[in-house]
Amino acid sequence: VLAGYPVSPNNDEYVLVNNKCQCVTVTSKFVPSKENPDEEVLERNIRIIVPLKARENISDPLSPLRTTFVYRLSELCKNCEPIEIELGGAIHQAQQGNSCEEPQTCYTYDRNQCYSSPVPLLYHGEVRQVPAALTPASCFAE
Repeated sequence: VLAGYPVSPNNDEYVLVNNKCQCVTVTSKFVPSKENPDEEVLERNIRIIVPLKARENISDPLSPLRTTFVYRLSELCKNCEPIEIELGGAIHQAQQGNSCEEPQTCYTYDRNQCYSSPVPLLYHGEVRQVPAALTPASCFAE
């Protein structure tokens, strides 16, 4: 599922997956082999950050704390961006991954997505529930 290789002669590390929703980064780079130093092998590194005090429902500050975190490499690596392909002389849109309709479980705020939570606001003696932005930079245009 994961493949990565340098496209230039420098020994760079390449990001294969950067999932901000589940706090996972997968990188790869070529390193000298331990068995044969003249040979290079592809090394992959998986970095997982488990957010402390994450809520079951991240948009609800009163929901219980999350105690279970599930990471499936196949889901982290799926590519749901549509591409155009030519079939029989016609251009068609195709999806590169499957199960893309299922919503992704977020363990923390994805800074590219707007999250809000209702908060009580006392207005002229009446309490109203008003949505408050939890990630303001993503919710409002500059």
